[in-house]
Amino acid sequence: MSEYNKVRVSKLVLKNEKVKKKKKKNKSKNKDEKINVEEIQEKINHGNWAEAKLVSEISGPVALEFGTQTYVTAMDNGLFTLGPPHDEGDGPLPEEILTAIIVNETRIALKSGYGKYLGVDKDGTIVGRSDAIGPLEQFEPIFQDNKLAILSSTGCFISIRDEDDSLVAKNRTVGPNELVKVRLHAIENTEEAIDKLDEKKGNIKDIEKNYVKMFQKFQDKKMRMIEGKRSELKKAQQEGKLHESLLDRRAKTKADRYCK
Repeated sequence: MSEYNKVRVSKLVLKNEKVKKKKKKNKSKNKDEKINVEEIQEKINHGNWAEAKLVSEISGPVALEFGTQTYVTAMDNGLFTLGPPHDEGDGPLPEEILTAIIVNETRIALKSGYGKYLGVDKDGTIVGRSDAIGPLEQFEPIFQDNKLAILSSTGCFISIRDEDDSLVAKNRTVGPNELVKVRLHAIENTEEAIDKLDEKKGNIKDIEKNYVKMFQKFQDKKMRMIEGKRSELKKAQQEGKLHESLLDRRAKTKADRYCK
């Protein structure tokens, strides 16, 4: 073998020339960032109510979402049913908000807006008529593969009955009807969520719409946005001052809880 073949061939480096190191792409970091932005966007779409990912997170005001933006609602007779579909950007109504109490590391209790704890009746119907937490008023959220089902004290999972949309616990196995999302009110993390959104990309109209959804009070279910050209916003986006410009525009709507 020729001695020349033993010589390692490399790129010619001139004197005083800096050798550029190849940067390794961090695919896992990019994937995490993508998931994070998707979670923030989903929270915005649900009126700033985020999806619980751990049992320890289920505490305080919560809403049970079966399907897409339809929540369990309490009735004055102590029964529960599935409420009407919500528009994108709307959170749950007052009668759809429950209070979660942590019982131990795996179990929780739920209280309706009428001040009664949820439990399981003899026929498997979920009722809210108890004044205290007993064995029947304890539920176990079970997470698996990023999906959630809630096990009742009878060993059956809660679901919505197809015939009358009532809340029941009758099946011992988990199917599509038993999958639920517990929504948490995440208002305290709003500013942090805004900072994580990529304001350098996307349509400027969509960016402003998302900001308005996160802050505005929808008392009449109508979103108020400043009409007209968004040339100032585009300029502010390029200069890195988009937050300030959005704040100024939202203040003019007089419907923002942070812009008075």
